Amino acid sequence: MSAPLLELERTDETPRAGQISVVPLLRRLHFYAGVLIGPFLVVAAVTGMLYAFAPQIDDVLYDDKLWVEPAGTARPVSDQVAAAQAALPEGTVTAVQLFDDPEATTRVVFAAPGLAEEYSKTVYVDPYTAEVKGELTTWAGATPAVTWLDQFHRDLQLGAVGNLYSELAASWLWVLAVVGLVLWLQRRRTAQRRVRAVLLPEKGAKGVRGSRSWHASLGVWALVGALFLSATGLTWSNYAGENFSAVLTALNAKAPALDTALPGSAPAATSEHAQHDGSAGTSGPVDARTFDTVLAAGRGAGLDGPLELTPATAPGTAWSVAQTDQLWPVRQDKAAVDPATGTVTARADFADRPFLAQLSTLGVLAHMGLLFGLANQIALLLLAATILTLIFFGYRMWWQRRPTRADRTAPFGTAPRRGGWQQLPLWFVIPAPLVLIALGIAMPLLGISLVAFLVLDGIIGFVKSRKEVSARTVA
Repeated sequence: MSAPLLELERTDETPRAGQISVVPLLRRLHFYAGVLIGPFLVVAAVTGMLYAFAPQIDDVLYDDKLWVEPAGTARPVSDQVAAAQAALPEGTVTAVQLFDDPEATTRVVFAAPGLAEEYSKTVYVDPYTAEVKGELTTWAGATPAVTWLDQFHRDLQLGAVGNLYSELAASWLWVLAVVGLVLWLQRRRTAQRRVRAVLLPEKGAKGVRGSRSWHASLGVWALVGALFLSATGLTWSNYAGENFSAVLTALNAKAPALDTALPGSAPAATSEHAQHDGSAGTSGPVDARTFDTVLAAGRGAGLDGPLELTPATAPGTAWSVAQTDQLWPVRQDKAAVDPATGTVTARADFADRPFLAQLSTLGVLAHMGLLFGLANQIALLLLAATILTLIFFGYRMWWQRRPTRADRTAPFGTAPRRGGWQQLPLWFVIPAPLVLIALGIAMPLLGISLVAFLVLDGIIGFVKSRKEVSARTVA
């Protein structure tokens, strides 16, 4: 998630005062960004690592509800839905989730009184006996434990204010990664064995030199993963995510919604979110027998694997059957079904989505650890562990560079020299304002915090220089 965070040591490769170079400014920016964003990245890495193993957590906590022993032939879906309705008579069925794993329970999702709009009640039914195994309050299909982990990863359970933490971390992550790589390559440019010097830590190096070597080499290995997590994480953020969605809309690259309007009726607005989690209200009481009709139509249309059946959300609209297979290769085709006749009235296939929409879906699934199953989870675990190790070595370097003389002690090392902006080459200065504006528009939190750092650093440097001038004048 993070490339080299903290660079403190002045070396022979470090440009000296008066020399034209971008390195001094990048070094100082990298240092302060690492110090301030590091704690956020620790939280994001730990919570993301836990969330990646959500399926295993569910198995431990909710085994009695999620799984059963196969026993013959499964009962009709209508029988299972009827059993769930009897167990939760005050609720209204909004979706039924079926799985191709013979040991999985059927999940009947309800809108129920007293729940927040985004939450549902899910009743778990044994598909072989139609016995209700239990019920849970769920969010977008997630169990309470996974819901808590998801929200903690996103906003530390602090709501809108907490969302700023994750967006800030994701916004700076790619900057730390790229700037860290530039600094390390600049340091190693004179090495005779360039590839090994960049990719592997220096043999026998100790102290701050050894910490920096391990930190930088691990950062290079984690670079691609850091850029991936940053990009996919930003798609979920409040401000940058809205801009990303706007770009997809402008490019006509969003996944088209399934047309659920029945022939001869007025078009009804549909929502991808409502179709996914079953949280939308239905047009009236649901006849459990209709699920058999809709399922047969969906299977006849070639929709196999795990499915979600969603009743009509308004009068004059069709039911929907959606594939929910998130493993590679994904199966996420959808069909609209007329519940009265059992005919398919429309389709929305994954293969027909614009390329960017497909790429966005795959990226999000990989970010969640779902796309490649256990291999995906292990990759995220290793990446998170690498991030935490990088941050450890970064702070360790900060501590190792502290002054230790009796007349000059400090708990931490000093920051890289201020005033790097005075050494910037013209080719960097001219486009820099345009780049800052573009970044500020695309990623507002990054833009605001970056400008704040540059302005504050400049003000502090100006005040300090004025004091030094005044002190020399007095002397």
